[in-house]
Amino acid sequence: MRNVIVTGASRGLGLAVVRHLAAEGYRALAIARKTSAELASAMKTSRPGSLHFVPFDLVEIDKLPQLVRQLHKDFGPIYGLVNNAAMGTDGVLAMMSTSQIEGLVRLNTVSPIVLSKYVVRRMMAEGGGRIVNVASITAFTGHSGLSVYAATKSSMIGFTRSLAREVGPLGVNVNAVAPGFLETEMTRSMDSRRREQLARRSALRRFASVEDVADAIGYLLGDKTGSITGTVLTVDAGTTA
Repeated sequence: MRNVIVTGASRGLGLAVVRHLAAEGYRALAIARKTSAELASAMKTSRPGSLHFVPFDLVEIDKLPQLVRQLHKDFGPIYGLVNNAAMGTDGVLAMMSTSQIEGLVRLNTVSPIVLSKYVVRRMMAEGGGRIVNVASITAFTGHSGLSVYAATKSSMIGFTRSLAREVGPLGVNVNAVAPGFLETEMTRSMDSRRREQLARRSALRRFASVEDVADAIGYLLGDKTGSITGTVLTVDAGTTA
């Protein structure tokens, strides 16, 4: 059974990803600070041994090497890594505190890069693997109030393309997905007028679902993408069309 680490897996997109992977025959290693009722339910209903919760706070960057060693010890070789965990704090740059900015960059950029560093070492030693980084269409289009978030997601795209060149000769594929606005608790809680305005921007006149993005991530982790690396797959219902 192939082991895939998924960060930020207790809710939203991360939860959809681990559910998808467990259903597709992987062993999903769900990383989050704490579990959720939804993740606990998914663990109960998934095939035995296909979904494991691993508590860890990803801002504790100094402890990431220990996390990877323990995962390898407990579960064996790591086939895949999905860098999904991120904060999407909304705020005008001029009014944001420096500590807020540093917190976003630490979780959204530094943590996945360092985690990838230790995971990719294992992958190279074992002859291959897959890394999928979750970016955002804000890296292409920009969005008022999300300048720092967009900066972190843009950095993940550059990281994806460059790392793909570094580790490709050793059998590791590195790609990214760029979701648009998704059907989540956040968008469902929006004012109906705001929701309609955002939906009208897309070619399909709707938001993509977290399951749509999870399917795309599953595809990039699969065996049919051996020649796909260094790319960004956009899943936004046509918002950037």
